[in-house]
Order: sequence, then structure tokens, then C-alpha cells
Amino acid sequence: MHNRRTFLGGLAALATVPSTLLAQGGTVATVTGDVAAGDLGMVLMHEHVMVDFIGAAKVSRSRYDADEVARVALPYLREARELGCRTLVDCTPAFLGRNVALLQRLSRESGLHIISNTGYYGAAGDKHLPLHAFKESARDLAQRWIDEARRGIDGTDIMPGIMKIGVDPGGLSEVDRKLVEAAAIAHKATGLGIASHTVDGTAAHQQLDILDAQGVSASAFIWVHAQNETDDALLKRAAERGAWVELDGIGPDSLERHVQLVQMMADAGHLGRVLVSHDAGWYHVGEPGGGTFRPFDTMFRRFVPAITDALNAAAVTQLLVSNPAAALARRG
Repeated sequence: MHNRRTFLGGLAALATVPSTLLAQGGTVATVTGDVAAGDLGMVLMHEHVMVDFIGAAKVSRSRYDADEVARVALPYLREARELGCRTLVDCTPAFLGRNVALLQRLSRESGLHIISNTGYYGAAGDKHLPLHAFKESARDLAQRWIDEARRGIDGTDIMPGIMKIGVDPGGLSEVDRKLVEAAAIAHKATGLGIASHTVDGTAAHQQLDILDAQGVSASAFIWVHAQNETDDALLKRAAERGAWVELDGIGPDSLERHVQLVQMMADAGHLGRVLVSHDAGWYHVGEPGGGTFRPFDTMFRRFVPAITDALNAAAVTQLLVSNPAAALARRG
């Protein structure tokens, strides 16, 4: 018990918010209301409570029991809270199982701030895009997302705290370009950051080019799944341009790789542009009991000690407190 208290106490100390961050201000919309960016604490930037991969044409809340999802997910969320997490960003977008009412319930029962999103997911061969995404203009799509940010999601008063889009690897398709353009328009109207499921550096930098042409700072862009890019130069270049480089997918089997990537970015002077998370959870609609739910614990039990040893405790605060707060803070 003594060792456990020491461990948890150490994490609490790491989560102390720097005074410079408090001075920056900015708020973030959570599923239970606005929170000051400086009050988010330790943040998991990219996780999932529930997903449904059936496709936009068939996705429906009738396909699952929300009470069952809550029973499965709640113990893992409470564990993350006990280990030091204070905020979890749920990156399940519309037409892939997003359910903000369920997230609000889980936030209240777990004690975690939970952040949801607006935007559309154009990866996986566009399977999760609604038909209107192919027909409407970028401005039309942006207005849908702006409306959610101003009026609430799915008839609730719950606002998104971030935009989530997705593109396929390689050169951007016509619809992928439209999604990025829509995100740029919506960002300028709402101040929401743009987290984009992006497998490779080619697509990441093409998106940054589009945002630049639209007059949107690279600092509004989060390159999700950047750890999948094998060319370190492209990660460094994205950070140099001012983008957030998100190294998610942290788990027991990938720990060494993620620590090496963080060290590489730190050595290049880019630790201030790095975000980290598990990309875990994943109650899979359609599988018995939701399938295998991955816990949110590796970050705190193994990654934090590893980064503290490899760099220092200040690096942990940078990665889990300061950087997420800056990336999520809604401005303008």
C-alpha cells in the first residue's frame, strides 16, 4: 500500500499546472460544461469508449445497450481517474458510434472530464461518411459542425471540445480535401482544434498546406497516429511548422517505440509539440460484451516512469498537462 500511495502521489505532483499555462487562459468544452484549460489536469488526448464499424449507412443506437456499454467501460474510466488522469478525450466521431449522452453519464459516474467532438471521419475508404458529405460543399459541412459547437450535439446541450476528421493515406482524395477545408472554416468560426486521423506524413503535410492556404495556423492541427510514420524527418518537419504530433497507440507492446519517439522529438527541440495517448478502450458494437476492452493504464503505470527516467518529470508534465491544455484551449 505504501508503494501505491507513493506512485499515485508522484503522479499528482507531476500534474501540477505551470503558472505560465494558467496565464494563457482559454476554455475547453467537456460533456458536462466548459472547463478552464488550466484545470484539465493530466489528459489522455485520444481514447475511445465505444465504436461501431458497421458503416454510416447502418450505424444506429438500436444496435447496442447503453447500460451494458456503461457497465463495461466505467471500471476502466474509474481506474484511469485513480491513476491520475483527470481528462479523457473521446475521439469517436459521428457515424462511428458517437453518443454524447452516454459520455456525459460516464463522466459524472467516473469523475473524469470527458471531451467529445464534431467533424466527419473520411478514412477507411469513406465507409463512415454520410451520403450528404459527398454532395455538400465544404462550407455546408462546416456549418453542420459549427452548429454543433454553438447549439449542441444530437439535440442535447453538450458541445464538442475538438474537431475529429479522418483521411486515407497517400494523396488526399477529393472528399478528404473537402473535409480538411470544412475543418478550416469551422475552426475559424469556433476556435476548435482539428484532430485528424492521418496514417502517413504525406497526408499530414498536405493537410497542413490546405490549412495554410485557408489562413489557419498549423497550431490548430493535430496529426493523429503520427507514430505510424517511419520517416522521422516528416514528424520533425510537422513540429517545425507548428503542428501537434500525436504519438498515440501506447500499450505494453509499443512502449519502447513510443519512448524512443518522444526522446527523438525532445532531442530535436520539439517536445512542446508532442501529444501522447493510448487509443484504447474500444467497446466494439456487434461483438459479445463489446469484445476486448483495452484499459487506459499503460500511460500511468509504465510510460510515465519510463519518460521520467529517459528525460525528467518536467517532460511528463509537458506531455500530459501543458501540451494537451494548449492543444485543446478554445480561442477566439
